[in-house]
Amino acid sequence: MEWLATLIILAILIYFWHKKANAGTLPLEVGQTAPDFRLPDQTGKIHTLADYSGKWLALYFYPKDDTPGCTKQACTYRDDLDNITALDAEVVGISVDDVNSHASFANKFNLRFPLLADNTGETTRRYHSLINLGLVKAAKRNTFLIDPQGKIAKIYFSVSPSRNAAEIINDLKELKVSEA
Repeated sequence: MEWLATLIILAILIYFWHKKANAGTLPLEVGQTAPDFRLPDQTGKIHTLADYSGKWLALYFYPKDDTPGCTKQACTYRDDLDNITALDAEVVGISVDDVNSHASFANKFNLRFPLLADNTGETTRRYHSLINLGLVKAAKRNTFLIDPQGKIAKIYFSVSPSRNAAEIINDLKELKVSEA
């Protein structure tokens, strides 16, 4: 029973620490300017939000390279990439894994879009997608559809790895019709 009490105390401490770590941060909303970023991709090339100005951007956050759900999500984006780019949109993935991990993941699954390394978790945090348990950090599986002016057009929380790319394609079609 002592282990149960320790576990409960630990859970309470993590809850309050997490609450304090996220205090004062307002959630992102549709219509607001997307937070900027400056991060390296799997080849070391630096990407910023401004690089995608004038295009739609599917910016997806994922927990860990080369894990089942993340692989499914990345490969679905890979398989639908031509359909997405035909809608004048780009795809960019972000996790807290490093450049070398991203390079291995991208090469293994022939991913043809940037995977950005957010080693500090700062960009992931600004997008309210960081799980930070002290020594362990990971990204939540959230996606942000950003319009050509850099504004958040749609937010997807806790996405399905197998359906996320299709959701983006459908919503891009709808959004592009409404802007015409």
